[in-house]
Amino acid sequence: MNFDSSTLTRTVFVLNGSNLNLLGTREPELYGTQTLADVQKLCEKTCLAKNLILDFRQSNHEGVLIDWVHEAHHANASVVINAGAYARTSLALHDAVMAVTIPVIEIHITNIYKRDSFRPPSYLSRAAQGVICGLGIQVYKYGIEAVADLINPPTI
Repeated sequence: MNFDSSTLTRTVFVLNGSNLNLLGTREPELYGTQTLADVQKLCEKTCLAKNLILDFRQSNHEGVLIDWVHEAHHANASVVINAGAYARTSLALHDAVMAVTIPVIEIHITNIYKRDSFRPPSYLSRAAQGVICGLGIQVYKYGIEAVADLINPPTI
């Protein structure tokens, strides 16, 4: 994926897919007890620290996630996405990410590479700029920090 960091806005779309509205009650042994509202607060705090504008959304509908990726592209925004199961099932979401010229970071609360063997690999991982998984809800913070570094690369 090629993008021009000088044209990117400071807006970050944090997109949440299927079943993430159930965080806090859905399989707490895997996903913890923090809710999506807690995740949003973490994202707000991280964006504030990085001088970024947060656009936080959740949908259980694949087509809505695709529309939001397109919307972020048209806004020259970046995307941090936890697509849930759609990461592993949606070629259409993969194709949407491949079609845009903005940074897209895929995140997952659990380590999807250690999950059930019947689950297919993530199609989204093949299209995203980077993947962060397995670190609990902190993956949201790390995804936003990665986007901040892509927008304004650090000097070493």
